[in-house]
Amino acid sequence: MHISDSAFEPFILAAPRAPALPLVCDSPHSGTTYPADFGFAVAPEVLRTGEDTHVHELWHTVPDVGGTLIAAQFPRTYIDPNREPDDIDVGLLDAPWPGDARPSEKSRLGYGLIWKRAGGQLIYDRKLTVAEVQQRIARYHAPYHAAMGKAIEAAYAQFGAVWHLNLHSMPADSYEVLEIDSPHRLADFVLGDRDGTTCDPELVDVVERTLRAHGHTVARNDPFKGVALIARLGRPAERRHSLQIEIHRGLYMNETTFEKSKDFGTLQNTLTHVSEAVADYIRSSL
Repeated sequence: MHISDSAFEPFILAAPRAPALPLVCDSPHSGTTYPADFGFAVAPEVLRTGEDTHVHELWHTVPDVGGTLIAAQFPRTYIDPNREPDDIDVGLLDAPWPGDARPSEKSRLGYGLIWKRAGGQLIYDRKLTVAEVQQRIARYHAPYHAAMGKAIEAAYAQFGAVWHLNLHSMPADSYEVLEIDSPHRLADFVLGDRDGTTCDPELVDVVERTLRAHGHTVARNDPFKGVALIARLGRPAERRHSLQIEIHRGLYMNETTFEKSKDFGTLQNTLTHVSEAVADYIRSSL
């Protein structure tokens, strides 16, 4: 976690280092640079539980197989790029929101566009101004989506198809956070395609088969189906495919200290194989 007193780029984009494929991957929640105007009132280690810490590093070989990798630098607790800009909990604001506010179930849980809580604790001891939320959208959320849109549309224009992987991590207590009473343990990986609506099932099969070959448990849409990004981008009938991939944080990091575990390199190697398998599948589909 780094608190920045100066402006910084909202994302890092790694271009293909091999012949380009219409593969765009993004890690919207691995940012660890915190804007100085955040104004949070919770311990930093609690706030950091919202991070998908190190996820972009786990997938660092995406450009080596011809894909584009975009990673947010700002934290999702400040503003969440995997939410629509109108997914606003108006109870957080000190004045009426000037546009339409359409809070989702995520906002009810406290994890909308602007998070209300982290680690079960309230993030703020104040109301946010409309102006500061608008500024967060303009400086961070909108540029991230613009970069995503540009990369995806460029790939689609060149190839007539595009595949998008939305990359995340999930805490061990995900079912509890989501208020779900599950009869089974959280899987190592959860593949979300909004119940089969956002991508070709063959893509999901390729990812699942590769992960299982490396000894991992895999679930589909349980408990994560995918939110704003894959819902917006995934239109299989138009050859626009989008899949969310959640990784159990216990596989690669200490959830208390946020330090990488001894298994980090092993998981990186596994995800390199996943990236290669996806690239092979895309080449065969073009």
